[in-house]
Amino acid sequence: MKSRVVEQIVAGIKTTDGAGVNLRRIIGSPELNLLDPFLLLDEFKSDDKDDYIAGFPSHPHRGFETVTYLMHGAFRHRDSKGNEGHLRSGSVQWMTAGRGIIHSEMPEQEDGQVWGYQLWVNLPQKYKMTEPRYQDIPAEKIPVVEENGRMVKIIAGEYDGV
Repeated sequence: MKSRVVEQIVAGIKTTDGAGVNLRRIIGSPELNLLDPFLLLDEFKSDDKDDYIAGFPSHPHRGFETVTYLMHGAFRHRDSKGNEGHLRSGSVQWMTAGRGIIHSEMPEQEDGQVWGYQLWVNLPQKYKMTEPRYQDIPAEKIPVVEENGRMVKIIAGEYDGV
């Protein structure tokens, strides 16, 4: 594995998105040019349903992928290609917007904690007009490597032969 040097530490900023969902934006600040191909990384976490219950009503995406990892709670996904998914604690939603898709992500519970992360990854130019795709990866299908008392979930790529 290639070693890398941390060039800069970027603090997350509090903001809102969707229909007023409170979140912390970790990537998506003026330092974006240092982080290509990563466009955005948001953490949404709250015990207060008013912080998230309005969710993310229908909105468009194009030219990138979103990877959502839900630590706790539940969300319902629907999109313009007819895909529907139910994201639960420990699950991943992977959507390739490609040439364009309209989707919504709405919380299902009315109380309790919602906590998760969403990463946007810029697609290379040759894939920007690809057909949109969507998949849910349930928690039980995500490979896990335990090492030195720590658990690593392999959402993409490989780690330690997995």
